[in-house]
Parts: sequence; structure tokens; C-alpha cells
Amino acid sequence: MNEIPFMKRQPTLLFALIVLVCSFAYGQTNQPAERFTANAVSLSPEYGTGQRIVEITVDRWSANAEREQLVAALQQKGSDELLKQLQKTKPVGRIRTPDSLGYDLHYADQQRDADGGRTIVIATDRPIGFWEATNRPRSIDYPFTVIQMKLDRDGTGKGTLSYATRITAKNNVIELEDFASQPIMLNNIKSEPKNATK
Repeated sequence: MNEIPFMKRQPTLLFALIVLVCSFAYGQTNQPAERFTANAVSLSPEYGTGQRIVEITVDRWSANAEREQLVAALQQKGSDELLKQLQKTKPVGRIRTPDSLGYDLHYADQQRDADGGRTIVIATDRPIGFWEATNRPRSIDYPFTVIQMKLDRDGTGKGTLSYATRITAKNNVIELEDFASQPIMLNNIKSEPKNATK
């Protein structure tokens, strides 16, 4: 698997909390495949500063049973078990940049908002290269990539991409801790059917 951003090694603080038990189901498994493009802007030295285009494809949305299985793994056995179960889950899509092959995504969920827009959460295990696996720096404890997108009813919006993240659970809350000082910003997100002609 190809890494997308260049990642340096430096820990950071908690950046987000999301509710673990919220339900994102509204017939999502029947939703069509989608392609999202965004201008990814990194201001964090851990990821390398700069910007590039990111393409995220969602071929299918995670079923409720998959979500419940992952939640149970995290709550009952912790982050290591979540990682193991996530890796076993059938891919839901892929993330790539123009100069990389990208890597598979294993979880994609969406919630219809009151204003007609959507909140989308995507998670996967991230690529870990030979150096990182061999030397096991602190970044090895941040094995997840988490993407959060807020789209309006027209399918445009913004979001964040936390390339190296630690996920833990306490009671009914998921805690996300980013390895970098701040996540990669996803600006000018646009959604279209995956098979749309460009």
C-alpha cells in the first residue's frame, strides 16, 4: 500500500470526540457509489506542509451489522481488536492522490442532517511502511485514518483527514487522538456518482 502524505514522528493532543452510539442508518447500503474530490491542505509539520487533490471513492456504505461489530470490538477488547476487525472487513472504497495508488477504505457511514446535507465518517487502517514497522516509533500507536466530511444538500462542503489516529472508547464516547498537531483540511469537497463521465 502506498502512503499518501509524508509523515514525520511527533505526538499530539486529542482533537475530537464523536458519539459512539449514534445511528447513521437511512437505507445507506442501497445508496449509489460516490466519488468525492477535495483540495487537501496540510499545515502540520508532521504530515508535511502543502496541498494536493485527494480522491475518495465509496463503492458501498457500511451495513449496520458491520458498525455494531466494530463498536463491540472497540468497547469490549480495545483498539487492537478494532484494528483487527477493521482489517477483516470488506473494503468499502479507496482513497488516492494523482501521484499515488492509494489504499483501501474499510468503513464508511453517513447521517442525513436536518438541513438536508450529510455528515460522513470514513475510517480505515493506514499503511505502515517497513521503517515504521521495524523501528516502532510513537506513530505506530496511531494506526487508523479517519475522514470526516460535512456536505450540503448539493454535495459540496469541507472536512478533515486525520492520517494517523488513535481510537479509544470510554463509556459511549469514541475518543480520536491525532498524531499530528492538526488534521489535514479537506476544502472544496465535491461529490458525484462514481461512474459519472468527467
